[in-house]
Amino acid sequence: MPEREQRASWMGMSPRRLFELTTHLSGILRDLEEAGIHVEIGDDFAKYRSYRGQQPDRSPIYPMFDVASSYIDRTNGFWICGFDPDGDLIHTQAVRLLDLTGISLATHLNIHRHKYITPDTTPDPDLTYYSDPESLDKITGKVCYQGEFWLRARGLGGPRSQGATSLLSRVLFEIMVGTWNPSFVFALVPKQLAAKGAHLRYGYCHCEPGRWLGPDQQVTEEDYLIWMGAKDMANMLARAPLSLQRGASVSVVQPTAVDAKSHLDARANV
Repeated sequence: MPEREQRASWMGMSPRRLFELTTHLSGILRDLEEAGIHVEIGDDFAKYRSYRGQQPDRSPIYPMFDVASSYIDRTNGFWICGFDPDGDLIHTQAVRLLDLTGISLATHLNIHRHKYITPDTTPDPDLTYYSDPESLDKITGKVCYQGEFWLRARGLGGPRSQGATSLLSRVLFEIMVGTWNPSFVFALVPKQLAAKGAHLRYGYCHCEPGRWLGPDQQVTEEDYLIWMGAKDMANMLARAPLSLQRGASVSVVQPTAVDAKSHLDARANV
């Protein structure tokens, strides 16, 4: 985001909201530090691509967040990565701002389906479409897409069991709303994760079953649509974030690629 636009976004926030945002972020980052998670926030998606390229055990980066496939930079996206005390990447997530003025999310997903379909899940991506959620037609305007959410799980003492999922997602929402103030935000969640209440851990209050239908109307993948409107986001951010369980090793936040205070791309695991 150009510096002038970014400054205008912050100047448009009320002093109370700005205070709440910085207070919440500092508390969240402190909790993550104590859990041993170094946080880096950036908008250089070439750098993000290089981070993801170091994960051969994960599926490839999704095209919506890949500079080799899409136009994405500081004007329409940012990412969050987490590292353990040894410097290993243990968390990713990203968000992209979409201008859906005059069109619905249903239309957008049909036009750009190649960027959302999981590779190798359908015999013909050109004839595969996303369907079912009723809210697809009402989500429009300034819309954000959250994806690439992944958090390494390692035993009962891992970051997931400590509640880091909710806090990491909260960091993204705080920055996203403070910067862009979108009308809607959405993500696509595999059915098995939705059944476990993934949308609640990530802060979403709406969850609708959805399917990718192939050329013969066969179900190629079941992705649930999770989403929130502006009022939902405001209500969520008005609640104080939950604290992590204590007792984890203490670490220091890694210097951010973009300072959170000045800048305040899952799909597989969202």
